[in-house]
Amino acid sequence: MNREVTLPLIVDDRGSLQVAAADVSKLLRTVGGRWLHLVEAGERLDEDTVAALTIELAKLADRIDVACIAHSSGAP
Repeated sequence: MNREVTLPLIVDDRGSLQVAAADVSKLLRTVGGRWLHLVEAGERLDEDTVAALTIELAKLADRIDVACIAHSSGAP
C-alpha cells in the first residue's frame, strides 16, 4: 500500500510558519523511536508493523523538513 499524505504548511498573512518544523519532525521521529524501544523491551507488538510505521513516520518527518526548507528559502 502506497498512500501519499499531503500536509499543508500553516502560515500567517506575513508568510511566517505557525508550527516549528523541527518540533513536528522531532515528535514524529520520537514516536517511532519509542515504538521500537517497546519492541526491544519485549512488549507484545508486531515487529514488522512497528518497523513499517516507524519508517513511514520518518518519511513524513523528512517531507515536512523539505517543505519547510523550501518555504523558508522562497522556493515555489
